[in-house]
Amino acid sequence: MAAMEIDTESNLQRKQSVYQLMDEGFEIQKEMYRGQQYSQIYFARLHLMRTLLYSLLPNWKPQLPVCTVLGLEKGKECIIVGTLFKHMKLKPRVLDEYSKEKSAAPLVKPHNFVHQDDHLVLEDESGRVKLRGNVLLPSVYVTGIVVALHGKETDAGDFWVEDILESGLPDQIELPLKSGDDKYVVFVSGLNVGSSVSNPLQFQLLVDHITGHLGDEKEQSIAAQIVQVVIAGNSVEIPHGLLNGQNLASKDQSKMSEPIKELDILLTQIAAGVPLDIMPGPNDPANFSLPQQPLHRCLFPGSSTYNTFKSCTNPHFFELDNVRFLGTSGQNIDDLDKYSEAKDKLEFMERTLRWRHIAPTAPNTLGCYPFTDRDPFFIERCPHVYFVGNQDKYETRLMKGSEGQVVRLICIPRFGETGIAVVLNMRNLECHALSFGTQFSS
Repeated sequence: MAAMEIDTESNLQRKQSVYQLMDEGFEIQKEMYRGQQYSQIYFARLHLMRTLLYSLLPNWKPQLPVCTVLGLEKGKECIIVGTLFKHMKLKPRVLDEYSKEKSAAPLVKPHNFVHQDDHLVLEDESGRVKLRGNVLLPSVYVTGIVVALHGKETDAGDFWVEDILESGLPDQIELPLKSGDDKYVVFVSGLNVGSSVSNPLQFQLLVDHITGHLGDEKEQSIAAQIVQVVIAGNSVEIPHGLLNGQNLASKDQSKMSEPIKELDILLTQIAAGVPLDIMPGPNDPANFSLPQQPLHRCLFPGSSTYNTFKSCTNPHFFELDNVRFLGTSGQNIDDLDKYSEAKDKLEFMERTLRWRHIAPTAPNTLGCYPFTDRDPFFIERCPHVYFVGNQDKYETRLMKGSEGQVVRLICIPRFGETGIAVVLNMRNLECHALSFGTQFSS
């Protein structure tokens, strides 16, 4: 029996950390769609980011005059600031859906809509101008980014770009100097409870690891240093085939609610011992457009009774012991992957930080709420950790800014398919994958 008494003898206490939720910018107080135009979010974005770029110009090219698009003169070097728009040959258009019977060209549905004939246009309140030159690669940029461009108008009336200035990383609060103590945050995404591919045993093993019910004394002492769990979207898979506009029979109703009940049982086990944040994802029972509002607490009758359980927005912004975390369930990066090109998902993440905007393709190709007076996706404060959920594989690296900012970038893989969660040590921003396999060798 001695082995069973390890817990009581070692008397492990779970570490604590100071948590601050900073999602207020992503919360929609009085939802209204009537009379609201998407142009307003673009105006808000342009005004906000142009003011920022103007403040950077004296250190960039103080000798050059700043023009509007309408004020351009042929051959005169100047700086223009505006919103990029990308003309894309392959971008799907709603009207094509209706004209496909008459169309001779096949309507392809590629994963990526970038084409070599794509070109960029810069737009401000006064007008728009086509951009030329080798500095600005259309494959890198997307519609919706605000930039400053140095160049001159050509004889053809285009703007020849010599140089480009992006907003760059915002200021970052200094990382608290940590002495000795390891504290871990566990990220998991794409649990897909209720899906045919997800393995309930894998998730139970993860839960047992987090709660300290797995492994020997050493494993348990590491589990005791987990201070936060973050679930980044797509936690359940609800059988949509049942939703055909008819009233559901009671057996179908229970089929629909089954995955959520199962998720609640597992989350209750975590929330009983560790603070837990859950974010909605594209497949969860939440609003579709960004920012997604918190999943309703009534979905979680068990776990929501604990004050450790927090249902959060997507994107999600919070602070733990003065370490800042910003993350999404993956829609922003997946959309960039459709309309631009990069060597990996982390490069898309780097770009959003340099452009100082989480979701530049919203509202153009990514659904978002029509804000009238602000753009909540503007990144005002630089995080120390930036994560995105529901990716194909685990990837991570440290990004460094020009003012000494350091950001840990993390792609969290879909747990239901990979069995991989991600663990971050807040003391030094080091990161590793936690893999749960359940295959038995014959």
